[in-house]
Amino acid sequence: MRLFTFSGTSSRPITQFDSVYANITPIARPTGFVQLGCIRLAPGGRVGYHQADIPQLFLVIEGAGWVRGEAPERVAIIAGQAAFWAAGEGHESGTETGMAAIVLEAETLDPAHYLTEEPTA
Repeated sequence: MRLFTFSGTSSRPITQFDSVYANITPIARPTGFVQLGCIRLAPGGRVGYHQADIPQLFLVIEGAGWVRGEAPERVAIIAGQAAFWAAGEGHESGTETGMAAIVLEAETLDPAHYLTEEPTA
């Protein structure tokens, strides 16, 4: 598992179209199959351990919780952070207080092209 940030530190100003006070954080420009969804976990919620069919980016947009890859240790995650799992990698996520995440799945997904990687330990 790799962790990334998509908070303001990863953004750049939007200067086109007479834009003001606007920033964008590019996330991906995948080709081929792409799937995008929003997962909302209520307090105590969990998405059980399973393997990623294709590369998957879990972008927390609200709340806080934990994620893990194939290792049993849970890693805390908050809004503005993202967990990335490679194709075939086992993973799980959950929360004690509630969390919402945008999930991007794509065959050619590599968040390191756009996002800042964070240490996992």
